[in-house]
Amino acid sequence: MSEIKLAQGIFHVLPDDIENALKQEGVLIEKWNKLTPIQRNEWICWVTIVKKTETRVAHIHRLVDDIKSGKKQPCCWPGCPHRRESAKKWFSQS
Repeated sequence: MSEIKLAQGIFHVLPDDIENALKQEGVLIEKWNKLTPIQRNEWICWVTIVKKTETRVAHIHRLVDDIKSGKKQPCCWPGCPHRRESAKKWFSQS
């Protein structure tokens, strides 16, 4: 039996830590794959843009909970600064 693949974003590649978290439950895989590529990209960027490991872990836990509850994108997120020029102003250049 082949493993179900998780869909990617449009700019960011799905990192192993997010993939492993999503693979914990079949419902997460199904809901993740039903998101649009832009929505998946926003989640990936939202998790990976943080600098601290503990913040990234917290974002992954929230991603899992939010996807499970049906949310399609991170709340209060200005958007991926790597994809949207207008979102860059919300992120420090350091």
